Amino acid sequence: MIMTFADLAPIEPGDMLDHYRIDQVIARSGMAVLFKATDISDGRPVAIKVPHPDLEADPILFERFKREQEIGYELDHPGVVKTFVREERSRVYMVLEWVEGRLLRALMNDRRKAPGVTPPGSFPIDRAVRITLNICDALDYMHKHGVVHRDLKPENIMVDERDNIKLIDFGIAMKEDARRLTYANISSAVGAGAMGTPDYISPEQVKGQRGDQRSDIYALGVMFYEMLTGSVPFTGVNPLVVMNDRLQKDPIPARKLNPEITPAMQEVLDRALEREPRKRYSTAADMAWDLENPDQVEVPQAPRRNLLQGFRMPDARRLILYTGLGLVPVALFVLMLLMAKR
Repeated sequence: MIMTFADLAPIEPGDMLDHYRIDQVIARSGMAVLFKATDISDGRPVAIKVPHPDLEADPILFERFKREQEIGYELDHPGVVKTFVREERSRVYMVLEWVEGRLLRALMNDRRKAPGVTPPGSFPIDRAVRITLNICDALDYMHKHGVVHRDLKPENIMVDERDNIKLIDFGIAMKEDARRLTYANISSAVGAGAMGTPDYISPEQVKGQRGDQRSDIYALGVMFYEMLTGSVPFTGVNPLVVMNDRLQKDPIPARKLNPEITPAMQEVLDRALEREPRKRYSTAADMAWDLENPDQVEVPQAPRRNLLQGFRMPDARRLILYTGLGLVPVALFVLMLLMAKR
């Protein structure tokens, strides 16, 4: 019988958790702690994700954790971290495969420090395409199984020495046919991170929509742009500015930053980064096909017009907009409290 969280002591390296020996802390988040552990029954390394002790007191967060686990059980693809099957356990936790490799973010940081890289921080074109195609393959599998990641970013992608990838951390993933946890509830419970990450979040998620598989494609487009140019499409002094620019402006064409980018590749980026989801690639497979068949990509005769490039809102309107965006988390928290009292 699984004990309640109130009965459970914190887990530390060296402890035993059922037949797993806890070896070290890998990461901490607002919802859980990730450990590297060893399964003493067969000696294999695993990753164990243990929710914080107070998680059970918050039904929204607890439901989110259980949904992440259920999604993990359903996915079986070499590009997606594997969640091991259920077993009798003394408390609630997830057991994941231990993934060798490095985070895509670490690889990006290495490129920024490497001498002679032009533009600074960029990857060789062929490597950027190879990694992107591998991500497309994993996304296409996920999306066909009704799962949307919703928080794709370099911190959630492991890359091995052959540039094979693993998508990790499905903490705010959505199962399209599952009972809805409202966007408002999730955002209130876990903060702005529930929407996504400012540099990679899609325009529709900025607007408060749940997002769908095209939101993942937008995030992939941002990462592809970053690998090719060494920078994300939108930057600013704070996350609100970054998200506002995503709604108001077009990014600088990647070819202006890296002349090795072909017109066909620029068109792939433009389609992935369309502000309106209906104009974006509808599937990751479509994006992959264009990357693999650049000679078949229809490139407009005239370059896309970045009509909003350089556009700035009047100061008063910008102040109102930023204030409104800043009040969104407060409004969502109040909504959660009202719903909890019903």
